[in-house]
Amino acid sequence: MSRVEAILSQLKDVAANPKKAMDDYKAETGKGAVGIMPYYSPEEMVHAAGYLPMGLWGAQGKAISKARTYLPAFACSIMQQVMELQCEGAYDDLSAVIFSVPCDTLKCLSQKWKGTSPVIVFTHPQNRGLEAANQFLVTEYELVKKQLEATLDVKISNAALENSIAIYNENRAVMREFVQVAADYPQVIDAVSRHAVFKARQFMLKEKHTELVKELIAEIKATPVQPWDGKKVVVTGILLEPNELLDIFNEFKIAIVDDDLAQESRQIRVDVLDGEGGPLYRMAKSWQQMYGCSLATDTKKIRGKMLINKTIQTGADAIVVAMMKFCDPEEWDYPVMYREFEEKGIKSLMIEVDQEVTSFEQIKTRLQSFVEML
Repeated sequence: MSRVEAILSQLKDVAANPKKAMDDYKAETGKGAVGIMPYYSPEEMVHAAGYLPMGLWGAQGKAISKARTYLPAFACSIMQQVMELQCEGAYDDLSAVIFSVPCDTLKCLSQKWKGTSPVIVFTHPQNRGLEAANQFLVTEYELVKKQLEATLDVKISNAALENSIAIYNENRAVMREFVQVAADYPQVIDAVSRHAVFKARQFMLKEKHTELVKELIAEIKATPVQPWDGKKVVVTGILLEPNELLDIFNEFKIAIVDDDLAQESRQIRVDVLDGEGGPLYRMAKSWQQMYGCSLATDTKKIRGKMLINKTIQTGADAIVVAMMKFCDPEEWDYPVMYREFEEKGIKSLMIEVDQEVTSFEQIKTRLQSFVEML
């Protein structure tokens, strides 16, 4: 096994076994984990407290039964799966769970949490251009910090926050480089491997994840770039999984050369910049820079243009929209984006993602037809 294969295997193992990652961390440090609900919670606070941030993005192929009691059938499948898992006690070992509530379903779920872990809820301001919005979010972050300190019985210092911000900024920068390397080496980083590198960062300390990804990048770049005889796409949506779905991309030689997935590149898009103000203010101010996301209000709707630019810059053949079933904000964005794609002559395909589904034959047929059309 080459070093590249070994690193990818390690990251895939972490991505597939979050409970083990949490247990290993607790055995090593004596501290537990804090659940991070989608989409933009201040993970740096959890890291600064010495706890492990754990992304909660549902589960794959799990039949929904208990969640129907608390959520309507048209709630998005991520929230349905999270509710099902908490009803089964899957999250009870978490020391706390942090909720941002940018959509109605997240608001509903935060109020109906059935697990035993304490819930910490905060709100992102949507009119982000105002200084008042920054100040509002600072106040929200101060409340999150206060509740974390009380729940975890720790003190989160500004020095610890500054250190965590630097660690997260470095991880985001390294992951942005990884995206470019993966685009150059689709024979090495296929769709499944690319996703695993992103998903593993949800269940690891960012400094350890950064170290592995840096080594992975160096090992890959030491080999020559080879021509790619398949198709290249940019993907957008909330998430694109499970591996059985990504295997279809590999089967038809569809390389993902860039993405705008909420679970992946949207998480690494914006750094916490240096400047005036304390760490909480600078963390709040970075929210102003989060555009092109259906969960962050954008009256100018620049997401379609961002995706068009990604397609041109990467030389991609098309855009694949991974539409999360029953995600209203994503569905509202799609008609605007589709019209812009058509006006620019850019091919696109929309596929529906539902975490409860276990059969992907329909998507397989559509992707095969799409590749033949391209």
